[in-house]
Amino acid sequence: MRREQRFFKAVSEGKHDFKKLVIVADTEGPVAPCGACRQVISEFCAPEMPVVLTNMKGDTVEVTVGELLPGAFTPGDLNK
Repeated sequence: MRREQRFFKAVSEGKHDFKKLVIVADTEGPVAPCGACRQVISEFCAPEMPVVLTNMKGDTVEVTVGELLPGAFTPGDLNK
């Protein structure tokens, strides 16, 4: 199973209480999720939740969900 699919699998099984997300790949530098994944993450995670971007060498950068996708369309926008 590809790593990003684990997040989607968890959501499909009703898990929505994420505390931190780690994105890892065998890349030169820390890897960030694609745009579509950023949107889904922003829909199921709080904007202040930490996201660790890393690679197999151990290079890391920590950001928040809000920093990954500023101005994201979130579930809160549906209530307006």
